[in-house]
Amino acid sequence: MSLVEDVLVGAVRQGSPVLFATHGELVAERSGVVNLGTEGSMLCGALAAFATTVATGSPLLGIAAAAAAGALPALLHAFMVVDRGANQLANGLAIFFLGLGVTAALGSSLVGRQINGLGVAPIPLLSEIPFAGPILFAHDVLTYLALLLAPALWWFLYRTRWGLVLRATGERDEVPFAYGHSPRRVRYLALAAGGALAGIGGAQLALAITLTWVEDLTVGRGFIAVALVIFAAWEPLRAPLGAFIFGGALSLQLQLQARGVGISPFLLETAPYVLTILALVVLSSRAVSRMPRGLSAVFAGAQRA
Repeated sequence: MSLVEDVLVGAVRQGSPVLFATHGELVAERSGVVNLGTEGSMLCGALAAFATTVATGSPLLGIAAAAAAGALPALLHAFMVVDRGANQLANGLAIFFLGLGVTAALGSSLVGRQINGLGVAPIPLLSEIPFAGPILFAHDVLTYLALLLAPALWWFLYRTRWGLVLRATGERDEVPFAYGHSPRRVRYLALAAGGALAGIGGAQLALAITLTWVEDLTVGRGFIAVALVIFAAWEPLRAPLGAFIFGGALSLQLQLQARGVGISPFLLETAPYVLTILALVVLSSRAVSRMPRGLSAVFAGAQRA
């Protein structure tokens, strides 16, 4: 394949784990809660998926374990923020460090182990289409699920009663309460679902991309996911663009290194994160106007601090 095709294939492949986490954080923020612990949920999901697959030989069980493991830190965040009134940003960072420490300790015996993981499952006929086939239709099953999740989440938010309740909770507590819904319960469910999706993103990273476990496997992807929610202006159909731009930058870095291009590898490794920051600088002013009203107090408090 050409460099362009290799980069585009990698953009979808590398962007999918981030896309899961981005959708998860989008659900959480639509309820009015920011979760900077998304990185911790991704790490917990990655370790749970890898350890379960090693123990059982079943990647499907590993994915289920990852969803549960990703939801647990998010539920802890919900308890501290919703019930105890903790600062959302500070507590999210604490959840991340907790996840980083726990996974480093529990995963130390798994470092260096290899698994078969999730193989490529090409879609018949579609994967044979020149150029577009390998880019879109020759991936593992979780990549296809990540692609389908954007329209599914859009439909949930804008075409279902529960999506309306979620959006209303992120705007004003009084609205869902007036219609008999508990904002507390909605936020707990939203954060648990968001953590589970982030955990699945971590699972895909471990089971379909790295096929191994190392400390801090996600390398900041959870924080990128939080940033991409702003990039997407809290709209699920815009999230894949940001995730695949980040994935494309990662893929380009790897392809240039593989081809022996004479650029410092340290400079190449920073490129995906720099590109994300630049995209946020360009687009954040427009995105902020679409922020759920419930988040404005969180970010206003951060600015005052």
